[in-house]
Amino acid sequence: MRLDKLLAHTGYGTRTEVKKLLKSKVVKVDGVIVKDAKQKVDLSQQVVTVFDEQVEYREFVYLMMNKPQNCLSATRDRDYRTVIDLLDEDYLMFDVAPAGRLDRDTEGLVLLTNDGKLAHEIISPKKDVFKRYVAHISGELTASSIKQLEVGVEILDGNNESFITKPAKLNVIGPVNDLTAVEICITEGKFHQVKRMFASVGCKVVYLKRLAIGSLQLDETLALGEYRELTEEELACLKEETTH
Repeated sequence: MRLDKLLAHTGYGTRTEVKKLLKSKVVKVDGVIVKDAKQKVDLSQQVVTVFDEQVEYREFVYLMMNKPQNCLSATRDRDYRTVIDLLDEDYLMFDVAPAGRLDRDTEGLVLLTNDGKLAHEIISPKKDVFKRYVAHISGELTASSIKQLEVGVEILDGNNESFITKPAKLNVIGPVNDLTAVEICITEGKFHQVKRMFASVGCKVVYLKRLAIGSLQLDETLALGEYRELTEEELACLKEETTH
């Protein structure tokens, strides 16, 4: 890895700020002052210090966020704030991105990471990683409708092409004011999929929140817009699920 990239990714400033740091002769590689920003370094074999303090580098970051409504699961947007806009500067240098989409008006669990391999495996329908939601719906959800949803229903995707959804799991929780609360688990993430699935059986989703991605459950102590790093146990379980 280039020295300037390493220092930028470990919180020593922008590339421009890092170049100034290098010119001040406070950066050393194996005890030798280095001023060349392009120099390659390998922390598994070399020691990099700044002001004689050793630089510690971690390649991947994994964040759990409780996404609020009116916030996009995207890295940037001209009109709306994104989940990236909610992060502290310390995490921006890792170039994290959301692993899968969550609709703008949907709340709940979003995983942010720069581990592209894990993100792809979470998103891939082939891995059958369940995403669990709670939906508040209007309309009559009959036993027949539930069976249809559990077997698979025909809906349109974001390109208006029809497809049959993979089998879902449903659990009717009970009434919430004039609505019905339902837990639903799916292994896909098509455009507005949960809403379209319920619409196909004559119901409308009024409120939607994602509670879990596989074994990773939303930390309910996180207020909307808050986030934290995954614990080692949470990450290990998630990785185990996606390696099948």
